[in-house]
Amino acid sequence: MKVSYHGHSVVRVETNNHKILIDPFISGNDACDLDAGSVEADVILLTHGHNDHYGDTEEIAKRNSALIVAPNELAEYLGGKGFNTHPMHIGGAHEFDFGKVKLTQAFHGSSYTEEDGTIIYTGMPAGILLTVDGKTLYHMGDTGLFSDLKLIGDMNDIDLAFVPIGDNFTMGPDDALMATDWIKADKVVPVHYNTFPLIEQDGEKFASSVKTGNGLAMKIGDSIEL
Repeated sequence: MKVSYHGHSVVRVETNNHKILIDPFISGNDACDLDAGSVEADVILLTHGHNDHYGDTEEIAKRNSALIVAPNELAEYLGGKGFNTHPMHIGGAHEFDFGKVKLTQAFHGSSYTEEDGTIIYTGMPAGILLTVDGKTLYHMGDTGLFSDLKLIGDMNDIDLAFVPIGDNFTMGPDDALMATDWIKADKVVPVHYNTFPLIEQDGEKFASSVKTGNGLAMKIGDSIEL
């Protein structure tokens, strides 16, 4: 599969037959190079409901008739709006025609803020393990450091991991480095940083400090093959 990074926590996965978007925060994200009005997606995977991850899900899903895979309450919320959704919960896995998805723990929050300021609770946040043709991608979502990451690393052969480093809302670089030692991914990409001043970090410095696996500070639009 071809995996590309598009700023903040936006990841695009292209397989032989599918186009998958993870956390498509595009509009209002100056760090993103995608166009919400034209990007193609058969599937949208969501880690949680915060607006900077939920992003342009509705517009993209409606235009592409995309399947949305999300934690249960978030999927139910979107299903109530008429979208095609598949609800999941932490620890659960499912084989789709595009690959296998398993949700992991993520220590964070999850809610969606409507335009009028109403806050909708959207269940537990999650990380995503996506396996296609024997290759596994781990999008950690937004999370703090937690010791069960060791179990995730022991139980999965992770080829590529997207690890938040922004601090304040998620792990900072030091905690994220410890997480990389535990998950033991072959390649590690920092995400959720430099989108706005509060989460400014040096991605190149982090990537060069990774000891377990190869750190890679992907630039906006960069892609790699798995």
